[in-house]
Amino acid sequence: PEVINGRTHQATVVDLSPWVEYEFRVVASNSVGIGEPSRPSALLKTKAAVPVVAPTNVSGGGGSRSELVITWEPVSEELQNGEGFGYIVMFRPLGSTAWTKAVVASVESSKYVYRNDSITPLSPFEVKVGVYNNEGEGTLSSISIVYSGEDEPQMAPAGASALSVSAAAVEVSWLPIPWNRHTGRVLGYEVRGW
Repeated sequence: PEVINGRTHQATVVDLSPWVEYEFRVVASNSVGIGEPSRPSALLKTKAAVPVVAPTNVSGGGGSRSELVITWEPVSEELQNGEGFGYIVMFRPLGSTAWTKAVVASVESSKYVYRNDSITPLSPFEVKVGVYNNEGEGTLSSISIVYSGEDEPQMAPAGASALSVSAAAVEVSWLPIPWNRHTGRVLGYEVRGW
């Protein structure tokens, strides 16, 4: 309570964060004004609780062939609510019903890489990341769509031709590789001459 009756000598402070150290002061007041605060109490740590804040900015992508890279923004220490904090990473191919679950025990972690040769390049996965500590499992993030790693292009550009422009320059042209799930995104081309 903000104001306590003058005959009361104790109060219960509520809405504190779990597993956080607090110190308290008491201030006396009357109709004339407010006095000096007491000396601070000894530090007191609240009890641990199941974490309630899920990681944010869950995304990912990239990586090598046969990899699913999942990233998130780590949960700050004051929101971990206890010892033994870590992350629970859950993912499944888009359209599947069964989730794969992995535990990442490092507090500082912000990335998980799942490797499996059966993953098709650029496959969409539903992903969510949760939290846990010694008190139990907490909240999961909302679902994000993350694509598995790409493979190198499986076909060469077609229609390569060269045209002499000057004594020191040649113009080279080719047909672009059409995009599809199996070729991935073509980020550039390399022109070699000999």
